[in-house]
Amino acid sequence: MKALRNPAVQIGIGAILGIVFGLVVGEWAENVGFVGDLFIRLIQMSIVPLVMASVIVATGGMSGRGTGSLMARTFAWILGFSVIAAVVAWGLAELLRPGAGMEFHGELDPTLEESAGQATGWQDTLVGFVSTNIFGSMSTAAMVPIVVFALVFGVALGAYVRKSGNRLVLDVADQVQQVVLTMIRLVMRIAPIGVFCLLADLAGTVGFAVVTSALAYLGTTLLGVVAMTVIMVAVVSAVTRLSPWRLPRKLAAQTVVAVTTTSSAITFPTVLRDAVEKVGVSRRVANFTLSVGMTMGSCGAVLNYTIVVLFLAQAGGIQLEPGQIILGMVLAILLNIGTITVPGGFPVVGMFLATSLGLPFEAVGLLIAVDWFTGILRTFLNVNGDTFVAMLVAHATNEIDRDVYDEKKTVTTEEVDVAAMEKEFERADDLD
Repeated sequence: MKALRNPAVQIGIGAILGIVFGLVVGEWAENVGFVGDLFIRLIQMSIVPLVMASVIVATGGMSGRGTGSLMARTFAWILGFSVIAAVVAWGLAELLRPGAGMEFHGELDPTLEESAGQATGWQDTLVGFVSTNIFGSMSTAAMVPIVVFALVFGVALGAYVRKSGNRLVLDVADQVQQVVLTMIRLVMRIAPIGVFCLLADLAGTVGFAVVTSALAYLGTTLLGVVAMTVIMVAVVSAVTRLSPWRLPRKLAAQTVVAVTTTSSAITFPTVLRDAVEKVGVSRRVANFTLSVGMTMGSCGAVLNYTIVVLFLAQAGGIQLEPGQIILGMVLAILLNIGTITVPGGFPVVGMFLATSLGLPFEAVGLLIAVDWFTGILRTFLNVNGDTFVAMLVAHATNEIDRDVYDEKKTVTTEEVDVAAMEKEFERADDLD
């Protein structure tokens, strides 16, 4: 039974058994809830050092490679689609309210309750983004000040490295990141047990609404993916004047690989080949834009993470202020444009967002349980969105061959050096 060795399958089985157990035994399931709480805390304790190290490594290691108009256009389209994805997710989550059916009314962590209740003006909110004591922020897991400090520290470190050539501190930060990632991998080995206990407790408390909430969450994400796909196709068609009716056939191969593997990294060679050979994007644009898009153009992840923020708030009965919603959308975008890369998969991202916005963690286990399905949706939009961005960037410099797109001639592209892109592939899989 090779399939049973797949972590996603094991977590799925644990989730189903947990829900069934909770529905059968009712409130008694609270007695196993502490195991799920331990699982969540093991992830929580890794978030602060992981985020700090990840941001410092990402910003400290930046170089001037790839600057110019090609880079500017690529990032402009990536950021533009990411903002649209966040807005679409916000609108759908407010309209459909996928988390409202669960309405978990358990007691929140006192520190979270306190932070959630501190609604201030936007000026005070912005000032609060900068900590006067970074160690104090670390002790209370105040994630936004931590991220701001890490960004500034990383920029300063990058300038120091370029000036002195001394990479000692940057290498230490990279090693810290790798060690914490190893910790998370060890913790994830008990994820099936942790999810079982979390959902048993949740199902015993709120009943069958756990199942309907999970379906509502998946349905909201699916509608968001469909809406974003329509929007992106419309933009590409309007800008390039290429027929949208040819796109399904041209994107079919990469779509199949994406949804069956839920991996942008595995799909990348197919995306690069088809962008050149079927869509007509020049090799120059395809090589740069698709490589950047694989790790930074994840609008599917932005869409999903914004829905997660609203879902957790609704499940906890928390009414977010407009400023908090915008902050959640900004964090979802930053998580995916390369400025803030939080490796470790969805459990870490979910906990990061919940911690940053003072949201309850009780429903995170439910989202982890169905993340394989949302991973399919995220990867579908991430992969095809990269191709759309490449088409738009290529059109701006007349580097999209319309004869290739209209199937009047054929071209070939070279094979991808997979080994040379190993780190980029790892980051792409973290976002999926």
